[in-house]
Amino acid sequence: MGFLKNKEAVAGGAGGGYLNPSKIQAGSQVRFALLAEEPLEFYECWGEATDGTPRPFRFNDDPSPADVEQEMGPGYSRRMNREGTGPEAVKFAIAVPCYSHDSRTIQVLSITQKSIIKEFDSLSQMEDYENLMEWDFVLSKEGSGLNTEYTLRPVPRKTSQAVIDKTWDAALKAGFDITRLIAGGNPFKEAA
Repeated sequence: MGFLKNKEAVAGGAGGGYLNPSKIQAGSQVRFALLAEEPLEFYECWGEATDGTPRPFRFNDDPSPADVEQEMGPGYSRRMNREGTGPEAVKFAIAVPCYSHDSRTIQVLSITQKSIIKEFDSLSQMEDYENLMEWDFVLSKEGSGLNTEYTLRPVPRKTSQAVIDKTWDAALKAGFDITRLIAGGNPFKEAA
C-alpha cells in the first residue's frame, strides 16, 4: 500500500514541536522515525495579519480563492508569491508525527515540498521499505531559495523501539491529535 492517498496533488513539478524541511539549515540533516502509517493530507496557504504575523490556513480539499478568502476573514490577507505578482499558491501538504532523534521528542513533520512527498511515497511502494515505520529517515538539505535540494534516505533504526514507543505513548496520553492542524489548532494539546 502506498504512503499517499492523493497522488495527483504531487504530480508535476525545526522549531518547537514541528520539523519543517524549509527550516533545516543548508548543509545539515535531521534524523527521525515516522509514528503513523499514513500522513494527514491537506492543502495549505499562508495568510498575514495586518501586523505582518504569518499564519497557515489548512483545508481538507483543494480550496477555491473564495474558500481561502472566507476562511481567512477580514483579519488576514493572502501572502504574496516570490515575484510579488499575485497570491502565493495553495500547496498540497502532509503532516505526520515523528520521533526526532536530535531532540528525543515527538514532533510534527510537516511537508509541502513535492520532491520529499514523492520520495516517501516511492519508498513505501518498494518491498524492502513497505512498512516505513520500521525505519529511520535522514533528511538533508543543500542550497537555498529556488536552488534548494532535499535528499531523503531510509537508514536502520538508531534508537530502540521501546524508547520511541514510550515517548509516543506519553504524547498520546497528553492528548496529541494531529487532526487539530486542519482547524489551526495545536496537535500537542487541546485548546483551553
